[in-house]
Amino acid sequence: MGRRWRDGRGELIVHGGGEGPSVTVPLEIATSYRARTKGLLGRDSVEGAILLSPASSVHTFRMRMPIDVAYLDRRLRVIDVCTMRPGRLGMPRLRARHVVEAEAGMMAGWGVRAGVSVEVIT
Repeated sequence: MGRRWRDGRGELIVHGGGEGPSVTVPLEIATSYRARTKGLLGRDSVEGAILLSPASSVHTFRMRMPIDVAYLDRRLRVIDVCTMRPGRLGMPRLRARHVVEAEAGMMAGWGVRAGVSVEVIT
């Protein structure tokens, strides 16, 4: 079930898992080495979220804001969610194939938590 996305824009659909309606979030997609390396560095905010693929870990060196990080497996199921302050190195998640980043505090409001499935629409 390999996914081939290109750098660009799309939408992240967070499926409520039976606990409410799905949520749609504006999404930046970063699949090239250059786009994944840049990520959210140097930004003061992000509209929605950014998907880094492939990725199993992230860091927040040179970031200006704390972020929420969701680790996704190959089926786009959330493995773990954590909040990282600037200047941190995240521990890799062995089963993670993709990472979604957003401003700290946003993911809880979207219903992103371990076990939830998401979908990427381009």
